[in-house]
Amino acid sequence: MAAALELRDLHAAYGRIEVLHGVDLVVPEASVFALLGPNGAGKTTSLKTIDGRLRPTRGCVHVADTHVNGASSDGLARAGLVSIPEGRGVFPNLTVGENLRMMTYAGNYEDEVEEIAYGRFPILGERRKQLAGTLSGGQQQMLAMARALSSNPSLLLVDELSMGLAPLIVAELYEVLSQLAAEGVAILLVEQFARTALAIADYAAIMVQGRVQHVGQPADLADVVSEAYLGGAA
Repeated sequence: MAAALELRDLHAAYGRIEVLHGVDLVVPEASVFALLGPNGAGKTTSLKTIDGRLRPTRGCVHVADTHVNGASSDGLARAGLVSIPEGRGVFPNLTVGENLRMMTYAGNYEDEVEEIAYGRFPILGERRKQLAGTLSGGQQQMLAMARALSSNPSLLLVDELSMGLAPLIVAELYEVLSQLAAEGVAILLVEQFARTALAIADYAAIMVQGRVQHVGQPADLADVVSEAYLGGAA
């Protein structure tokens, strides 16, 4: 199967402190790949290095066989990569509709953006005139996802989707991720709660201290995750 994302000997640092120590990872097309591990393992740093927020000190990031080290956010978007960082990243003082309209500045048509958003998350259509900052946490996460999906990505990076959300909302959002993968989108998912991610993942990797220790299918890694690395948080 072709790779939507490939990391080759990826190193990254904050100042003089190296955090990633030669990460190798392949995310196949149209799959959900869960990147798991304890706090401080390097999971979010990996996403930051992939989406350009942090420049790698060594190694390569390839998106659909294209070398993207140092590419701009616009260049990454043209390559099909979109990121949903931890913290949702909506504009709280703008309405839902205005948040979505911001995506038209990237060249998307407003009616298409709204069709994607309200078709995937009908509640956003009902709240289109409501300030985003007054939405529930789950609805803000839906809005963040809708904004990301408006550019029709082929590769979606998702960081801690379930953070602070009720289990029913998490289940709904994860169902959307499953649908996206079935429609051909590759998803690299960072999630602290391993069981939640493994329930929808096609593949998973365990990262510890800036290195990928195990890679495989969820059934092969369940014991490793719960017993060796995440303990009760799994």
